[in-house]
Amino acid sequence: MTGWLRAAALYNLLFGAWAVLFPGALFTWAGMEAPNYPELWQCIGMIVGVYGIGYAVAAGDPYRHWPIVLVGFLGKVFGPIGFAQALWQGSLPLKFGVILLSNDLVWWIPFAMILRGAYRERLRGRRGPAPSDRVDLP
Repeated sequence: MTGWLRAAALYNLLFGAWAVLFPGALFTWAGMEAPNYPELWQCIGMIVGVYGIGYAVAAGDPYRHWPIVLVGFLGKVFGPIGFAQALWQGSLPLKFGVILLSNDLVWWIPFAMILRGAYRERLRGRRGPAPSDRVDLP
């Protein structure tokens, strides 16, 4: 689990930096017109990078930090759903969907397994905060 989350952290940090530094690169590769407002894609890159920080934190104790993994998992499920809708409507080309392989699909099984393990540990009363547990910040 730790290894998968560290890999997800590194991937997200690198992808986020790439999207921020080269906001037109993916669109050029996909044969699409670059967005009129590259700042929107850069913002997406920033969000992806921030997820990387969250995954790095979660890697330290995946069962305790299961909410971070859950939020990431949901994004990795909803992203392809949004792409499928855009593909259906003809607003994105199929080639653009290649990014789903590394951004989303590859993480489904590891994240689901982490969440399943955290759920089982919680049922056993061993680890992880309940939603009502107080979280003390430094």
